[in-house]
Amino acid sequence: MARVDAERNRARILEVATRALTATDGSAPASLEAIARDAGVGIGTLYRHFPTRDDLVRAVHASELAALLARADELLARHEPDRALRIWMDDYAAFVAGKRGMAESLRALAQSGVLSPNETRASVTETIGRLLEAGVRAGTLRDDVLPEDVAASMVGTFLALDRSAPTPVRDAQAARMLDLLFDGIRARG
Repeated sequence: MARVDAERNRARILEVATRALTATDGSAPASLEAIARDAGVGIGTLYRHFPTRDDLVRAVHASELAALLARADELLARHEPDRALRIWMDDYAAFVAGKRGMAESLRALAQSGVLSPNETRASVTETIGRLLEAGVRAGTLRDDVLPEDVAASMVGTFLALDRSAPTPVRDAQAARMLDLLFDGIRARG
């Protein structure tokens, strides 16, 4: 029973930490004490699962990335490939926006070699490739578009946004820019 409780506590901590660390409302990142309290566990329990804030950030990032990558298959099962790609592009935008509260920790983890931006990029590019291939087979997406170009264009979109703009303004601009990119990917005729 203790193992089940430990797994439940870890999952609850991750759930609360994900909400706290990926908030896009401009609020300051939550303290570990606040995360433990909101998860209904003591700080010692949080530290047993995640000895440092960086360990918690890494776990949240890995969980969010896995969910984003899996979402592509869910979307392909429910939508035409072109629609699945466009929805996934918005999901990716939300994923990136949610990292603002963890940016400093993620940067430090990447510099220390704990996180590999190259692995993340490769996973995202592979997922985009699956979406593009499905769209090419369906005749709704161009067959000459490279997944790495779409990935780079999306990242460029997010880097070009005005970080001083309020979140709704920034999100609306990102959506418009992704629409422009998507329009260039769609098959003509």
